[in-house]
Parts: sequence; C-alpha cells; structure tokens
Amino acid sequence: MKLSIIIVNYNVKHFLEQCLISVFKATKTIDAEIFVVDNNSVDGSVSMIQEKFQEVKLIANTENVGFSSANNQAIRLANGQYILLLNPDTVVEEDTFTKCLDFMDSQPDSGGLGVKMIDGKGKFLPESKRGLPTPSAAFYKIFGLSSLFPKSKLMGKYHLGYLSKEENHSIEVLSGAFMLLRKKALDKIGLLDEAFFMYGEDIDLSYRLILGGYKNYYFSKTSIIHYKGESTKKTSVNYVFVFYNAMIIFAKKHFSKKNAKLFSFLINIAIYIRAFIAISIQLIKKLSLSIVDLSSTIGVIYLIAKYYQLYTNIIFPTKILYIAISVYAITWTLSNFVLGGYDKPYKTGALIKSALAGTIIILSAYALLPKEIQFSRSIILFSSLGFLLVSFLNRVIFHLLGWGKLKTSLKEKKSFAIVGSKQEGNRIQNLLEQVAQIEKLYFVNPEPSNSKNNSSFDIELNQLYDLVRIKKINEVVFCAKDISAQDTIEIMSRFSSIQKVDFKISQPNTLFLIGSNSIHSSGDLYMMDMNTINKVENIRLKRIFDIGTSSMLLIFFPFLFFYYKRPLSALKSILKVFIGLSTWVGYHENSSYEKLPKLKNNILSVSDGIVPINPETCAKLNVVYAKDYSIFADLRIVIRNLRHIG
Repeated sequence: MKLSIIIVNYNVKHFLEQCLISVFKATKTIDAEIFVVDNNSVDGSVSMIQEKFQEVKLIANTENVGFSSANNQAIRLANGQYILLLNPDTVVEEDTFTKCLDFMDSQPDSGGLGVKMIDGKGKFLPESKRGLPTPSAAFYKIFGLSSLFPKSKLMGKYHLGYLSKEENHSIEVLSGAFMLLRKKALDKIGLLDEAFFMYGEDIDLSYRLILGGYKNYYFSKTSIIHYKGESTKKTSVNYVFVFYNAMIIFAKKHFSKKNAKLFSFLINIAIYIRAFIAISIQLIKKLSLSIVDLSSTIGVIYLIAKYYQLYTNIIFPTKILYIAISVYAITWTLSNFVLGGYDKPYKTGALIKSALAGTIIILSAYALLPKEIQFSRSIILFSSLGFLLVSFLNRVIFHLLGWGKLKTSLKEKKSFAIVGSKQEGNRIQNLLEQVAQIEKLYFVNPEPSNSKNNSSFDIELNQLYDLVRIKKINEVVFCAKDISAQDTIEIMSRFSSIQKVDFKISQPNTLFLIGSNSIHSSGDLYMMDMNTINKVENIRLKRIFDIGTSSMLLIFFPFLFFYYKRPLSALKSILKVFIGLSTWVGYHENSSYEKLPKLKNNILSVSDGIVPINPETCAKLNVVYAKDYSIFADLRIVIRNLRHIG
C-alpha cells in the first residue's frame, strides 16, 4: 500500500466531514487507507463517520489521549509506504497527494514533507516552513524581532521568512497540520513522543528525522487550506502555557544542558510575558468599551446636572449629586451588558433597549427614595438620552478604529457570489436566505467562458476578482460539486490582498457552509441547524431567567413548602439552578438530535406536562425549542410544572 492517511479529530465534525470529502477525491488514483482517530468527541463526529464514510478505519477513543498518542494508535496499524498526519480542519487539492508522493519518491533522502498552507481567507500561513527553535531563534520570536524583520536570515529563522514560499526548500521543522512521513524513517527513529500532549510533537519528530540522517522538505507545488491559523491562538492564555511548556520539553530532550537551561530560562520569561499580554489583551477587549461607556456617561450626566442647576436655580447637595450620577451611570452600563450592548457586532437596538430598561429601573428605585434625597426626574430622562447618544458615538468610534463592528440594522445585509452550477447555486441561495440577509447575489459560472448556458449566470469565473472589488462582495461561496479544490484554493490565494471578503465552501448534500480564518472564529459556519438558543444573547437571557426564577422561588420557599410534592428535592433543584449547575428547562431526555446545541443538565423538559406524548413529538418539541427560544417558553414550562419540581 502506498499511503496511510491519519486524521485525529476532536469536536470539529463539520470540518472533518469536509476534510474527508477532499481526501477521498485526492486518493481516487492512489492505493490508500484512511484512519480517523476520534478523541472522545461529543459533537456526533463518530456517528457521522459511521454513517457517511464507512470506508474509513475508525478508532473511537473513550477519552482525549492527546495528539501524539492518537496518531501513534493509527501508525501502529498503518500499512502504507508513506504516513500522512493530517489535521481535520484542512482541505486538500485533488492532486495534492499524487504530487507529494512523486516528489518523495524522487528524493530518497527525504524523511518528511510539508506543503504550502493558506488560511480561510487565502493568506499564506508562515508555519508552512519553519526552522528549529534554537535559543537564538526563540529569542527573536519571543520578543517580536522575527515579526519586525521576517526576511532577515538572522532574525527570521523561526518561520524561515527569507525562503521563497513559491519554491521547494530543505527545511528543519514540518507543521503537524500536514506531515507526510516515510514509514521506513519512522521505523528507524520511532513514533511521536507522547510526552507532548499537544504542540511541539511536530518539532520533535522533525528534528529526530534530521538526526536520523533524513531531510525534511517544504513542497510549494500544491496547497491546502488550514483553517486554524496561528493568529487565532496567540491571545489564549492556555495556548501560551501549553505551547511554551512543549518548547521546554523539547529543549531538555535535545539541547545540551547549558543550552537547555538558557532556552528554559528564555521560555519561562516568555511564558509570563506572553501570559500577561494575553490576559491584558483579553481584559482590554472585554472591558475597554464598558469603561469608556461608564466614564462618558458619568461625564454627560454631570454636565446635564450642572446645566439643570444653573437654569433652575435648584442646588443639589454635592454628595447626593455624585452618588446619584455614579449609580445612574453604573445602572445604564449594567443594562447594556445584560441586554447585549457589548455583543459584537454592536447593535443599535440593544442600546435602545438598555437605555429604556436602565431608565425604568432608575425611576422605579427613585420613587421609593425619601423626598429629601430624591434627584430630578428631568435629569434622569435627559441623562437617558445622553447615555444613548454617547454609547452610540463610542461604538461609531470603535467601528472606525476597527475594534468592533457597528450593526445599525436588525439583520446585516451582505452581498454574495456563488461559484457553481445553477442547481447547486439555488440550493445555496435557499440556505443563505434562512441564515443571512441578502442584499445582492451573483451567480458565477464555474466552467470556461465558452461553455454552454452562459446566459443563466451573471458573470464568468475570470471576472470574479473584478466583481468582488467593484461590487464590494462580502462573501464568495464555492460549490465543491462544481469547482475543484485546486481551483478554489488558487482563487482564494489570489484574493488574499482583499481583506474584507470571506470565503465559504459548500460540499454536496450537506446543510452547512464552512469558512473563515479559524475553527475558533465566530461566524465560520452557516448551518441549517436550529440553534438560535445558542446565540450569545439567548444564553445570557436563559441564565438571567434561571437566576431570577430560582431567587424568587428561594424567597417564597417557606410559603410553597407544602405545595411541592417533594419539597426537599425541590429546594435542591432550585439551589442547583441558582448556582449554575443546572438550567430550568432543557430537551426531552429520551429524544436525541445531535445537531441541537448543548445545554446544562435540566430540571424540567419541553415535554413536561404534555400528555400523551411520543418520541417523534418529543423530537419535534426539542427542535422547536432550540429554534425559537424564548424566556417566556421557559416561564410557561416552569409555571406549568411548579408543583413537580424536584
């Protein structure tokens, strides 16, 4: 057998499906076997493989054993002359494997091979070719000098920026996203080191290949899409610790004691610097707008109060003035937080709701205060308008600075270009109409310009670049049934200079589109799945409902003690919801639908109180609940089943 392909999967079902479709296309003329090692995914990956890819040799682990260990499981069973370690978040060209195998056959000294990788926007990923993380290379990388001088032979060694990405090169380190390995070389140097749980194992294996007398190559004549770009991980604190600790393991294993100590010293410094930066960036991103809102609201209320006193000759005690201003500003800012004023993209509707809710809360509290410390209602009303104005202006400023996106309509309108046959194009149009607001939609002929039925398309494929640039297209959707992965990747690479366009790929007979820069980016998946309950605002509303309802039930528990059928169990349930271990309402437990968003353990289900009921009805209730979530639905279910809680 020529090739054994090994894919380790962990909770990226839709990316895995797309990857496998591209892999099967690329192995049509190759004697190959395909392994998928699943590290105990909970997203239905295993059942998807069993249903759609029965040719795959599936290893379903009952725990997450890590990347190295999972790969080794399959390598031990592999029969291929070559072993390919491939990430599930990749798409390969139809001739990628053929080209790579031909090159490896022509280079008897080759131990491993990596290829040119681009992200979901068509941008070249520098980790496609890397040098060893020696103390000097690590120093320049850690302190950002390699980014400032990427073409320098001295400072750019980490990503070998001085080597052309369009030519083949002998390199030191391969990327774990695509590692084509000679089986004889693995038999000689050993398998992946399982001391590396995640990250670092590719560096270690690459270096051991070199120590074993083999060469590693960067092969530029084929490309793959790799959705998980490095830029998506740098601000993760967990990534910082896991990645840099992997570097310490590598140094202790391969460097001299003196160099290992120096390297470990540098890495430990880097860990704390990077962790501090990561935490700081996360805090700044999360709190910057709320701090600006709070301070600007305080300033506006202060000015309104000063002018009010000036024109009415009513003087408020300074202490009461400052306390009132602070309380009002905090109330409106918290209302903004609760009602989605800080969710991205920023929505003007959320600001209006926040202003109204905050004003109602303030006026309600105002009415309960003694007359001698009451503030002016006029100031409250004018201040609510001031809060609304400065909040909107703050978001406009953040939008202009590129720190967030302001959404002025309920549903953002986008322009799309669909590259595919009219049949596939119409299918994608139907999908897009359910998940996006379409401003303009263009059908692009995937065939050569002299093909038949050109009149049924808006433009030809060779006009796509100009269409995107002139008509300001937001997203280009490629129908994999009608356009090859090779052409798709080539077009995406050509568009990498246009930063505002996004790409998505639709595989035939699937109900999702995959795209974006990273598997961790929001908005990377357009799905027919009914998942509105999983929106940020609905998650927050559901939690607010749980806290509010459980708080009220705790307060009135002494009065309801004899109303409950099992009062102590009811109290236990109320407390579990209050502290966040459970949610009040969830899916019917005997009806599974794997595409439904995950919820916490539920006290009540959507079917409670409905008699008679059957599994089919329960499944439909689950879908309707997930699709059209409302806290009023939760309230009805809780009221209907109040006596049976617990």
